[in-house]
Amino acid sequence: MNGTEGCLACDLAAGRLPLPGGRIHETARWIVEHCVGPLGVGALLVKPARHVTSVGELSDDETAELGPLLRAAARVVDELCGPEQVYVGLWSHAGRRRVHIHFVVQPATTEAIESLGDYGPALQTKMFERAQLPPPDEVQLFADRAREMFRESRPTRGTT
Repeated sequence: MNGTEGCLACDLAAGRLPLPGGRIHETARWIVEHCVGPLGVGALLVKPARHVTSVGELSDDETAELGPLLRAAARVVDELCGPEQVYVGLWSHAGRRRVHIHFVVQPATTEAIESLGDYGPALQTKMFERAQLPPPDEVQLFADRAREMFRESRPTRGTT
């Protein structure tokens, strides 16, 4: 990996920081992990293996893999969590500076929506304000099941 030490995404991918659930899936150019933040059990991150801070920096090969991988990740989240909706969004801004891009693939569950009283971007904002991390054992169970689903379907193997 062509990472930058001190970059959270690179440090997690390189094993310099603990990653609950471990690496779930990878392609030639992308990594899928469970979110380490407060977005609930089943929130996945899809991030480039190399350090990239804007979508405009993606190579043609990275771009070709991205769509099928996001679709596969959303299908895994939908099947395992049964949410009202699966949100997919780009996060790459911290402290008003560009950081390693990562797409969040998040289940918007009835439980989360009802407990926080909102949905969409407001749901995510309230989840960050609440700052409640998902239980590590539940993350591990989800990650194991997601890993198996990716292995069985091979949703992005062979893309160029």
